[in-house]
Amino acid sequence: MYARFNATELVKILAPEAKVPIQHYLRQPHRLVNAIANPQLMTRHSENLYQLKMRPINFMEIYHFQPTVQLKVKSDAKGTVYLRSEDCHIEGIDYINRRFSLKLKGILYPQIIEGKTHLQGQADLEVGVDVPTALMFTPKALVEMTGNGLLKSILGRIKQRLVTQLLKDYQEWAATEVNSQEILQSQLSTDFSF
Repeated sequence: MYARFNATELVKILAPEAKVPIQHYLRQPHRLVNAIANPQLMTRHSENLYQLKMRPINFMEIYHFQPTVQLKVKSDAKGTVYLRSEDCHIEGIDYINRRFSLKLKGILYPQIIEGKTHLQGQADLEVGVDVPTALMFTPKALVEMTGNGLLKSILGRIKQRLVTQLLKDYQEWAATEVNSQEILQSQLSTDFSF
């Protein structure tokens, strides 16, 4: 029996005000990855490619496994960040690894609404798997309901980290950028004074 699980998560966050617009921050996609992923479970392979080990997953108290996902992350000049899975590997159960597919697609972009900057986005996660024989007699609807709930909880955790970590990191980054600019301006004015 083949099962396909789907989940979508929408996000709309009011961006805190800072002297440096959040669009400048979002042009550095590694900051988004650092915000949504546990740094101990992430490896940066290139400027836009990351390997993320997800937290171990327990499916129906029968199967325990840990997906490792290759993510491609890029941003454009407007600060829109695009995220897409490139590859996935399952650690723990070889049977599932050979019969498993994962697709993750996401977007996050700044939008001005009534003079305030909001971050809006969407993440879509799809998993397909041949259900192991131990679950063959489990009703397909129950397997799909459990799988969809599992994916929704994964996206919910990512959204929670995005809401807390991304905004915190942005505020710290913006303060550092402002301080760096002030120091540079101070040095330039000292260097060119007569």
